[in-house]
Amino acid sequence: MPVMLRLDGYIFFFYSNEGDPREPIHIHVRKAGSEAKIWLEPTIGVAESKGFNSKDQSAILRIVFTHRVLIAEAWRDYFGD
Repeated sequence: MPVMLRLDGYIFFFYSNEGDPREPIHIHVRKAGSEAKIWLEPTIGVAESKGFNSKDQSAILRIVFTHRVLIAEAWRDYFGD
């Protein structure tokens, strides 16, 4: 589970096995027992969320939007896409 970013108590990471065939670029985020999956492609959005309220989800989406280039580069570097 490569961690790519820690910010405001959120941990942003990839799972080492992201499916076969691999899903589009996305990031997982965890904080205090809650977890979400955020798509970066084709557009940034919440794929699933367990335990995060709408305020948390908005904060997460802002962070992902701000760091989208870094996240996409890390994904491609890690998975070789």
